[in-house]
Amino acid sequence: MTAKEYLRKAFRLNELIEADVGELGHLRDLAGRISGPQLGERVQSSRNPDPAFVRYLGDIAEMEEKINREICELVMFRKQIRESLEKMTDREERLLLTYRYLKNYTWDDIVRKLHVSSRTVHRIHASALRNFHVPE
Repeated sequence: MTAKEYLRKAFRLNELIEADVGELGHLRDLAGRISGPQLGERVQSSRNPDPAFVRYLGDIAEMEEKINREICELVMFRKQIRESLEKMTDREERLLLTYRYLKNYTWDDIVRKLHVSSRTVHRIHASALRNFHVPE
């Protein structure tokens, strides 16, 4: 696996978590839309909750567990990346990889943060990828 492929895994995992959080919000919204009985309707005294509501609660709990597992995986993976970054001798390369792959900055953001040209950012990036050691 190349350094770039390895580092992009953190970005993709973060995107997956964000998508799952969006889905969780959607499930919560759907669960909140389930309406109770209207005035004038006859209400049964059954203790069984609305099956649709219960299903949504189960789906919400499953999604929360999935997100928590993904967050744990991302935290551990980012720790591995940080440990590898700390071994790099060139601070500018380390900073650029941190901005790009851990903070998910755009190239334009990195240009502004480093106060260099776009061409220089890409030159530093290429050098940083060559010097980054992918953990086994």
